[in-house]
Amino acid sequence: MSNPYVPLLILLGLGFGFAVLSVGTSLVVGPKRYNRAKLEAYECGIQPTPRAEGGGRVPIKYFLTAMLFIIFDIESVFLYPFAVAFDQLGLFALVEMVLFVLTVFVAYAYVWKRGGLEWD
Repeated sequence: MSNPYVPLLILLGLGFGFAVLSVGTSLVVGPKRYNRAKLEAYECGIQPTPRAEGGGRVPIKYFLTAMLFIIFDIESVFLYPFAVAFDQLGLFALVEMVLFVLTVFVAYAYVWKRGGLEWD
């Protein structure tokens, strides 16, 4: 009887091999023409603005957006299994989910009040 993890290890090996092969091939075959535009930082098509010597400050909206993304990702990770197994969990789980959603709503209200959902 074979080990049930063998297919998983084969898949991981194939993925790792493909990644190494892809990077190695691009290093060997790819063009080596560097110019000023390629050496600059990628800024999504916007001309980069000069920054302070120490790097300057990053606007707080970036951090609020990242926190919002993480909060709602975690919410969806917890709500999906709850919705699937709702019939078997009972009243205790319903109360816990209501408290969890209320906690997430407090975070959402905080970000909304701080203006994190408005982009200028």
